[in-house]
Amino acid sequence: IYEVPVKMHEQHLDEIVMRKMDVLVDGELDMKAWMHFLHKLDNATETVTIGLVGKYVELQDAYKSINEALLQAATYGDRRLNLVYIHSEKLTDDNVAEKLSGLDGVVVAPGFGQRGIEGKFVALKWLREHDVPTFGICLGMQCMVIEFARNVLGLADANSTEMDVHTPHNVIDLMDEQKSVTDKGGTMRLGAYDCRLVPGSRVAAAYGSEMVSERHRHRFEFNSDYRRRFEDAGMKCVGENPATRLVEVVELPDHRWYIGTQYHPEYSSTVLAPNPIFLDFVKAAIEYKSEKSKEKTE
Repeated sequence: IYEVPVKMHEQHLDEIVMRKMDVLVDGELDMKAWMHFLHKLDNATETVTIGLVGKYVELQDAYKSINEALLQAATYGDRRLNLVYIHSEKLTDDNVAEKLSGLDGVVVAPGFGQRGIEGKFVALKWLREHDVPTFGICLGMQCMVIEFARNVLGLADANSTEMDVHTPHNVIDLMDEQKSVTDKGGTMRLGAYDCRLVPGSRVAAAYGSEMVSERHRHRFEFNSDYRRRFEDAGMKCVGENPATRLVEVVELPDHRWYIGTQYHPEYSSTVLAPNPIFLDFVKAAIEYKSEKSKEKTE
């Protein structure tokens, strides 16, 4: 599909459209950056294997923006992406090692609702304990928080109130301004919001900035009442909205790469400007693969 703009240009479709819109056609289109990407895409020989844990894997277009963000990041890392779909409903303590042990990195996908959620907790516990590069997006980040609460903080019944309204440890909870809302149709936190990143954190290093703006699509948030307990135990809250102090990013600094974002960085990732956090995640996966290869030869 990335060849299509080139073919359109070869047939002068861009010029035709510009003329129809009464836009002056002046000079030749600069395709150098696009052609550079295509060259990398076509000539990469080594692979990086990324697992995608979710409940919509039979409907792969559900994760299309994540898939393409990973492909773009892998391409700029001079790798071919080998994307492995893992159905979270089918993950158990008995098969998790078999499903995940051959992967160089894992994305725990976003979504809504209870179905498949326990499998995500199983995956995250194994990934955290085996120090595999792991990226949680939106619900994936919330699952990171819940799994950590259950298995590190010892809060066995920790949950999101989306999944269990009666949980005694609501580490993920409905935003305060939405608790009185009964019509859920237009109440999600949508669009771009600022996020201030903690200096020295892995995520700030990935972005090369301490202030970013990313897009959101959710109703539930990290419950800041538990923030001190998480940070004392090692899960750092390294990104927050400067206006509301809502937690946007969590990470485990003592791991290779274990980061969760409440926002959706895949929404802003493009061919010519891949999102920095995807680039850094795939870089960590490539490095992890190299480490494993060295261990096998020693």
